[in-house]
Amino acid sequence: MAGILGIDTKTLYNWKKHKPNLYRIVMLGFKFDELLECSKRNYDKLLELEAQAMAQPHKQP
Repeated sequence: MAGILGIDTKTLYNWKKHKPNLYRIVMLGFKFDELLECSKRNYDKLLELEAQAMAQPHKQP
């Protein structure tokens, strides 16, 4: 994580120890990015399933 932020790991540790709110916000930002990517993958999968469902011929009784 420190590499992604462009900071030293010691800085990240200091934030956790001395600035817990800053550390929490940074961690929440990482979690938000992770959840956003997951939502995008789910959306893409739903679009794929919709396209497959629309491509199948409908059976009429």
